[in-house]
Amino acid sequence: MSNLKMKQLSLGLLLSAAVSVSAFAAGSDTPTAPVTTAPPATKAAPATTTNTPDKSAPEKKHWWQKSDPADKKSSIDDPAFLKGYREAYSTIYERNDYTAAIPQLEALGQNDRADVANLIGYSYRKLGKYELASAWYERALKADPNHVRTWQYYGLWQIEQGNRDQAVYHLGKIEKICGKGCPEYQSLSAALTTGQTAY
Repeated sequence: MSNLKMKQLSLGLLLSAAVSVSAFAAGSDTPTAPVTTAPPATKAAPATTTNTPDKSAPEKKHWWQKSDPADKKSSIDDPAFLKGYREAYSTIYERNDYTAAIPQLEALGQNDRADVANLIGYSYRKLGKYELASAWYERALKADPNHVRTWQYYGLWQIEQGNRDQAVYHLGKIEKICGKGCPEYQSLSAALTTGQTAY
């Protein structure tokens, strides 16, 4: 392969990587799957053969019938939830209408999902309501302690508040989750260097 072709291939790969980094730094219009922990395995009771239904077994419910907030975490596959989430995401990142995005996100009924809570916190941060932003970031991290975008955005919040040591702590959390090569790490690291918060 000629040197010119090698250089073209290398340049193409670099440009592709740069586009990927900038696309992921703001997050995604598709929420991440919720963190779930499997219950400990238990020994199954021997099967019984009867023709009567088991009244003690909970009836399987459809997503629209679920009333337990923990059950709603399965709505990652719910088209209505995804549509609403994407509309709110567009309101934030395409129209920069943070005031309108907050009720859109809250209407999803998923305030304890890390992606939703993080974007509500982000919207409050952009509106200058820093205490509310902090509360929503904390809520997102309570829902998913490994939610890398929340660590990124909350780290940017820390920089804006003059809490450099806390931002460095957040950077360390991101490194443990996804390494120094992930866009969230690079974004917060750059903000610590320049003092400029793009997101």
